[in-house]
Amino acid sequence: MGRIDPKTRRTLPAGIRYREDRKKYQVRVWAVGMNGEWRERSFYVSTLSEAKKLRAETQAQRFPDGSLTLIGWHARYWAVIADSIRPSTSRAYERAWRLRVKPWLGHVKLEKLTAGEIEAAMAEWSGSSSTRIDALSVLSRLLDGAVRARIVPLNQARLARRPRSDASKSLRSRALTASEVPLLLAAIASEPHRRYIAGLVYTGMRANEATALRVEDIDLGQRTIHVRRSFTIGNDGKTLEVTPKSHKERAVPIPAALVPYLAASVLGKGRNDLVFTGPRGGRLNASNVRRAIDWSALRKELHRTDLRIHDLRHTLATLLFDAGASANDVQAILGHSSMQMTERYSHARSDVAQRAANAIDSLFEETE
Repeated sequence: MGRIDPKTRRTLPAGIRYREDRKKYQVRVWAVGMNGEWRERSFYVSTLSEAKKLRAETQAQRFPDGSLTLIGWHARYWAVIADSIRPSTSRAYERAWRLRVKPWLGHVKLEKLTAGEIEAAMAEWSGSSSTRIDALSVLSRLLDGAVRARIVPLNQARLARRPRSDASKSLRSRALTASEVPLLLAAIASEPHRRYIAGLVYTGMRANEATALRVEDIDLGQRTIHVRRSFTIGNDGKTLEVTPKSHKERAVPIPAALVPYLAASVLGKGRNDLVFTGPRGGRLNASNVRRAIDWSALRKELHRTDLRIHDLRHTLATLLFDAGASANDVQAILGHSSMQMTERYSHARSDVAQRAANAIDSLFEETE
């Protein structure tokens, strides 16, 4: 091994040597590893020009652990991610990793992963846009960790274009109209389940927030519900009580139409008892409610064959905007983490053409 190029008889650049035993040029690079220590990494190429190019590229990169594959990094880092998210999110991420991210990108070295490669994988992933966004999210969390561990300099998932939402399934189009709400409630024969559905549609609470609601959370005198907790299923299959999705308590107004349903639900119960329970006092969840009220038959009766229980939350948001509520108020009631999420329900952009036409009409009327 020498510092003299046997082909040109000239001194080789720093960091490059010729290995006579391999008949190749060795490129040596010092860089910072995962634990902050300086490490040496060697590469072997056939020509001096390749060696110089590789030396320049690796000096610019200076992340010697980048050869770790995504599967290898997932094995090391997944426990950190799982410990920082809800069990329900963890299950969704595990499924996204197993069915989408791992089969398409698991074998790729972290240093070789690009936004273009991620976008190509997303184009082949099955499922709805939200399902593919889940897969992109778990990939992004993995790469965020790799950046913090100094394995790669940049999270390429953040540069990739997110899957486009299906415009034909806007949140406003999924919502019930004001006239459909009483029809929905009248179609439910079971009184306890009708109260629960009324609670969802008149407050916009998430289903697991409503099932976790306790008598002490309701103030009928002030017509206010304090959303403090939610139920979720842990990785062991047991029900866990956690904070709301936004991790913040919020106050939700009680409309007059909901008062009799809540009054009947809390009658004879202690302050720590659940507000909404089944006919025999059992805990409710979206699955047993759908079975109990025959959700499929109910959807047919309403001529809304794609209606989901979560669409009752969309319903309140849409009706609030239609009634003139401000975006800030709607965000506070629904517990959205961002205004962007809240504004998806607003009709401000959807009726812009009509409003513009009315404005133009008024101008011409004034000149006549």
